[in-house]
Amino acid sequence: MLQTIDEIYTDKQEIKKSTFLSYLCPFSEFETLHKKLKDEHSKAVHIVWAYRYYNKYHQIIENQSDDGEPKGTSGAPSLNSLRGAGLINSAVLVVRYFGGIKLGTGGLVRAYSSSVNLAIDKAKLLDYEIKDSVCFFAPFALISRFEHFFEKENLSVLKEFNEFGMVGSIELSPTEFKSLYEFSHAFLNDGFSFTALPLFAKDMLK
Repeated sequence: MLQTIDEIYTDKQEIKKSTFLSYLCPFSEFETLHKKLKDEHSKAVHIVWAYRYYNKYHQIIENQSDDGEPKGTSGAPSLNSLRGAGLINSAVLVVRYFGGIKLGTGGLVRAYSSSVNLAIDKAKLLDYEIKDSVCFFAPFALISRFEHFFEKENLSVLKEFNEFGMVGSIELSPTEFKSLYEFSHAFLNDGFSFTALPLFAKDMLK
C-alpha cells in the first residue's frame, strides 16, 4: 500500500562526530525546503536528497542526489528508505555536518538510511490513493441532490453553469468515484451524465 505525508517531519543523529539532520516533507514543498536549508546550513558539507512522486500520467518519478558524497552512498539509500516505507509524493533531505572522521562506504549507507528512517518513524503516514479528474453534467433539477451528496462525502467540486445546468469537475480516487457512480446511476435517465472519465473509471464501468 502506498502512503504519503502532509507536513514536514525532522530528526537528528550524531555518528562519529558527524551530525545528520533529516527532513521528510511533501514533494510539493521540496524545492522551497531545499533552498531554505541551503541558506540556513551554508556551512554544511552535504545536503543529500531523494524524492518520489506521481506525474500527471500516474507514473512514479524518482530522483536523488549524493551532493558530493561518494556515488551511491547517500542519495540512493535515502531513496530506498522512501521506497521501503511505500512513500509517494514525498521527499527527504539530509543535512550533514562533517565531524572529521570518515565513515567509509558502508558507514555512509547506514548513516543516511538510518537518518531517513528516523524521520519516517516520526511521521504520521496517510494512505494514498491515485486521484484523477472526473467531469459531469447535472441539469438544474438535480443540482441540489448532487450538492448534498458532495457535501456529505466532503468532496470539493469546481462548478460552472450554463443555460441547462451545472458542469462540474472533481478530483476523485477510485473509491470515491465508485460512490459517485452508484449515487448517480439512478439519475442517468433524468439528464445526469459523465462527460470525461479517467482510465480507472472506464475500467470500472466495463
